[in-house]
Amino acid sequence: MTDQRPQYGEYATPDEQRRLAGLPPVDAVPAAPSIEQPVQPAPARSITKARPWDRIITIALLAYGLVNVFMTGMAYLDLPTVMNQSMGILGIEGEFTNFAQGKLWGTTGAILLVVGWVITAWLSLRRLRTGKLTWWVPLVGAAATMLIVSICIMIPMMGDPAFMAYVDGMSGR
Repeated sequence: MTDQRPQYGEYATPDEQRRLAGLPPVDAVPAAPSIEQPVQPAPARSITKARPWDRIITIALLAYGLVNVFMTGMAYLDLPTVMNQSMGILGIEGEFTNFAQGKLWGTTGAILLVVGWVITAWLSLRRLRTGKLTWWVPLVGAAATMLIVSICIMIPMMGDPAFMAYVDGMSGR
């Protein structure tokens, strides 16, 4: 004796079967790509959108920044000498005498220049890999780094008696 009863889902339409299985209707499923149109992975698609001029400008700005960081950082390692030269250029009488703070904050400023450049380069390269517009990252990174480093350089300058005498003299005019 055979059981002639229908099996589970035997009379259900394909759409009803998909609905009961929690799948979208057949007509809502995107068509499979044809052999003529190869599908690129998502990272490859985003890299192809990259603008060549953006890459060139970003790398040029990073290279310029690296040279600047090296030259300025080396000068900041001998900040008292730089301060003496700056005071001479400004016409300030006397010499920079805040040597201890000059060495400490000059070294701190040089280290922060390197750290700022490394972070800026990392962010720039990360954005370039994803095909995002990046030329502005080195500019913002340089501005933020120089703001922080300028504060480090101002601390020993404001603690120097000759510089403060010059500032007092300027405010009295």
